[in-house]
Amino acid sequence: MKNKITAIILTYNNSAMIEACLNSLTWCDEVLLIDHNSTDQTTQKAEALGAKVINFSHPSFARRRNEAIKYAKGSWLFYIDADERVTPTLAKEIMVHAETASAAALSFRRKNYLYGKLFISGGWQNDWVTRVFQKTTFKQWRGAIHESPIFEGEAIRLSSPLLHFTHRSTEENLRKSANWTKMEAELLFKAGVPPVKFLTLVRKGSMEFFRRALIGKGYRDGLAGLIEALVQGMNRVLVYIQVWELQQKPSLPEIYQQEDEKLKSWWQNEKK
Repeated sequence: MKNKITAIILTYNNSAMIEACLNSLTWCDEVLLIDHNSTDQTTQKAEALGAKVINFSHPSFARRRNEAIKYAKGSWLFYIDADERVTPTLAKEIMVHAETASAAALSFRRKNYLYGKLFISGGWQNDWVTRVFQKTTFKQWRGAIHESPIFEGEAIRLSSPLLHFTHRSTEENLRKSANWTKMEAELLFKAGVPPVKFLTLVRKGSMEFFRRALIGKGYRDGLAGLIEALVQGMNRVLVYIQVWELQQKPSLPEIYQQEDEKLKSWWQNEKK
């Protein structure tokens, strides 16, 4: 009897890319979208192409991935993002292993396209992800930002890569950065990192840039590689600026509230 495969996609306003993603999943027996309050045409397009949409909003990516398990009918779970694409060769490899049940999970390398260019350096070249699991051996996803899977058994590495079409524009990057840098800052603040100083910002940003551009040889990807290294450095600075905000006593909202109260009292006194 065929072991059915359920593809699971987390979505949020992915109207521009969801159709191409779904077109690379026609070999799956079922496709589930776990949608995080999309306001564009993401869910409508997905349903028109045969996907089942589950509306479930939660700030944690891991929590959203875990929610899908409740609805998946397949004996295998395949997690894929809206900006990722499956090639015919990768699909065949996954189906063969799913049919023979030769492993608890399957891993594959991602070929990352950033700013329209296939990156070969800067840390993007050795990007292995584990995304396919036997449902009976899978436990859960864990982690607030860079979530990781927990499962029983061993994972087999496949030879065919998964295509990842990301960093499509500076605007898209800024939106993503606004979300994950805030989450990471909150985790660091809760962990009790030392007070952030100006030199902290300079050190964190420059270290991240040099790690990617020079140590990781991001310069080999040309100007796009250097831009990406610079963006990652800026993101580290944004994380620690937000940690600094959280460390302020009184907090920034409290300061503005106090100023509003002062102005309110001033106007009240003017009316007397």
